[in-house]
Amino acid sequence: MAFTPSTACCKPSLALAPRASSRGSAARAQAALLCTPSTSAFRGLRRPASAAPAPRWRRSAASTGIVCGKVSKGIVPPNFTLKDQNGKPVSLNKFKGKPVVVYFYPADETPGCTKQACAFRDSYEKFKKAGAEVIGISGDDAASHKAFAQKYRLPFTLLSDEGNRVRKEWGVPGDLFGTLPGRQTYVLDKQGVVQYIYNNQFQPEKHIGETLKILQSL
Repeated sequence: MAFTPSTACCKPSLALAPRASSRGSAARAQAALLCTPSTSAFRGLRRPASAAPAPRWRRSAASTGIVCGKVSKGIVPPNFTLKDQNGKPVSLNKFKGKPVVVYFYPADETPGCTKQACAFRDSYEKFKKAGAEVIGISGDDAASHKAFAQKYRLPFTLLSDEGNRVRKEWGVPGDLFGTLPGRQTYVLDKQGVVQYIYNNQFQPEKHIGETLKILQSL
């Protein structure tokens, strides 16, 4: 039977009602914890009354796949320099003057990430026609990227963000309560300004169509 929260469950239990004793403060705190209505999407779960509001980057519009992060639309994101699949350092600033698609993905050789990479590969000529560069970033090392790129004949740059420093600087949100690195794509215009952010962990191939639409409108 599905559990449906009701106002009845928000009345403190008499067993937890505060008493005039040294444990009164603890009892009141426990009652407040159990009686706070949940704002979770999972019905029936509760969170402490003292819990801080969800970070701004976690407030997503599920219908559009767009989320707000530390790097948001209309700003120039922090520059970075990371090693590519050949071990050579590559800076984001190098691509100034042309549109850039930067996509963060969880890991090489996983089913979703392989589908996404191959979809970018299959549409790579369309990205070139739009004058855009494609850059994939994950926490894998350069050797892993090289093997991944060679196996699937990926024609674009893969960068190694070991330690997830850039991912954290850009504010890429995680999924499954932070246990899974997020899958997020940014479209930068010729001036290096973010024009679009797309997040969709479980439909990786959608990132390609969405970013192409934006590139064609720039």
